[in-house]
Amino acid sequence: MSIIYLPNILLSISRNPVTALGFPLALGVLSGTPTAKVVRGSWYNNLLFPPGRVPRQVFPIVWPLLYLCKSMGYASHIAVKVLDVSVSSSSRSSLTFGLALYYAQLCMNLAWTPLFFGYKQVGVALIDSILMVGTTLYATKLLDGPTHSRTTYLLVPYCGWLCFATYLNAGIWWLNRKRRSGKDV
Repeated sequence: MSIIYLPNILLSISRNPVTALGFPLALGVLSGTPTAKVVRGSWYNNLLFPPGRVPRQVFPIVWPLLYLCKSMGYASHIAVKVLDVSVSSSSRSSLTFGLALYYAQLCMNLAWTPLFFGYKQVGVALIDSILMVGTTLYATKLLDGPTHSRTTYLLVPYCGWLCFATYLNAGIWWLNRKRRSGKDV
């Protein structure tokens, strides 16, 4: 018996492949919509960036692809389908905890954009990003065995992109930590 409880609504979202893909995509679009105005604004353009920064036009393409290809959405679907038929208590426990971490990292992912772009709290966004990477890597590990690595193949590109995004966030924080323009950087 698992000590982690997931509300049935979360399991139902992931059980259906359409909602498993659509839910994180819709939330990501809602979270990221205000970003375009900020990215064109002076605050963002005046930041110093670390080496390896990709053009800003790449982010609105990569994130939806990661949400769809998913990494997140379809991996959660596979995990719930395996959970539905799993009889092993250790597999059920790993799957339930992995799915709980999936939803936790989804919340952290949704919080990052307002933290970074809306509130201009680059340091707080970095903490959120580091926690998101750790949560997603651990969820990937938990889901790997019970799903026979099927979720891992979907989550590895997402984990890689999260690590890269965290590097960029850390670089921006480090390079701009002494520059204050009304808001914490």
